[in-house]
Amino acid sequence: MDGLQRKLPYSVDAEQAVLGCIIADPEKCFEIASQYLKPQDFYIEDHQRIYDSICDLKGDSRTVDNIAVINAIVKSGVYQDETSAHSYIQLLVDIVPTTANVRDYVQIVYEKSVLRKLIEASQLIQQDAFEENDTVDNIVDVAEQRIFEIAERNQRSDFVHIRDVIVNVCGNLEELKNNPDKGKGLSSGFKDLDNMIVGFGKGELIVVGARPGVGKTAFCLNIGTNIAKKSKKAVCIFSLEMPNEALVMRILSSEAMVDSSNLRTGTLSEKDWDSLAYASSILSETNIYIDDTSNITINAMKSKLRRIKDLGLVIVDYLQLMESDKKRKDGSRVNEVSDLTRGLKLLANELNVPVITCSQLGRASEKEKEKRKPMLSDLRESGSIEQDADKVIFLSRDYYGEDPEKEHLVDVIVAKNRQGNTGTVQMGWTGEYTKFSGLEKNMGDGSGGYYGQ
Repeated sequence: MDGLQRKLPYSVDAEQAVLGCIIADPEKCFEIASQYLKPQDFYIEDHQRIYDSICDLKGDSRTVDNIAVINAIVKSGVYQDETSAHSYIQLLVDIVPTTANVRDYVQIVYEKSVLRKLIEASQLIQQDAFEENDTVDNIVDVAEQRIFEIAERNQRSDFVHIRDVIVNVCGNLEELKNNPDKGKGLSSGFKDLDNMIVGFGKGELIVVGARPGVGKTAFCLNIGTNIAKKSKKAVCIFSLEMPNEALVMRILSSEAMVDSSNLRTGTLSEKDWDSLAYASSILSETNIYIDDTSNITINAMKSKLRRIKDLGLVIVDYLQLMESDKKRKDGSRVNEVSDLTRGLKLLANELNVPVITCSQLGRASEKEKEKRKPMLSDLRESGSIEQDADKVIFLSRDYYGEDPEKEHLVDVIVAKNRQGNTGTVQMGWTGEYTKFSGLEKNMGDGSGGYYGQ
């Protein structure tokens, strides 16, 4: 800045020391270096190529010593002859006072590399801002993603011995003994459903599938509202199908028990206004956030979600309306949807919260003479939906046919559940309020209205 050309952060001494330690004691020092460093983390190009050659030797299970490294770097063209290669490799070994400090040398090289990446990212961010070739929101999203990718690399894990894990597991079991609810995920607010799925766990991807008009959006909104009220955590809803006002009207209808058609037309009684006022005051105290950006990508979602404090749940309505971050040359929508489900699963893992997404079902079951319950094979443009999802829940009202006594019943079918049972839960559906309700209150023994599948 100020007209001065600043030097990028790097340390020739530290880079030489790391390479010298590896050549002097490859078994110990390469194991440490390889946990943190890639060839591009070295600033000096010759050092990148020497380290890359060492990585190739280790990958081929070959010996790493002076002779092997000299032969490898001459063969790869780092040096033109063995004399100059031998001279520099010997210098690297001689420059190291002790290999005991290898972690310190590796740390210096790694930190300098991170600083250079931050400088590069900031320059690209600055370039995007000056050129103004995109919307401000997209420029900010890309900027955050660039910084996040650098920060993400700092989050490292290593092997853990089973005895250490056992200690943690036993400690958790002791806590569960004293507080059984601690092991459960977020409660959906529906007792019978929670008994089957054990709540929504952190990092889980939950797919809710149904044909249009069955109530999958209402089902997810009911769950999101229940969680926001009970847990006090933030619930973020991405509405790709309807604007935020229409979505909030649905939530108000469910919470105030006011006919949704009356809300749309404005024909409200005094009792309706009182109910709406009370429901509004309750909902205003929750941390429900709504984003109605159409064709949003997962990277854009991630960028927005990272700004939310105490995030508890993410709802995406719905999967088939999302846009993939990467455009496929093959033009396959099935493969694109597979990318989306994989991305949502990674999003759930990174943010450590459950992610619920709605998904359309195919028309196969509608074409059959006898109505049947939805199956995993009915997932539209399924690709990897079944594979990536931790839980798959179907909603079905068609199964009851034209029976007027059962028109307010819905089968909530847990077709896949990595953490619990599968089966079907009967729930109530009040269409005018877009509201689902549990039937357990009507069960004398409290066992609820579910049955195995």
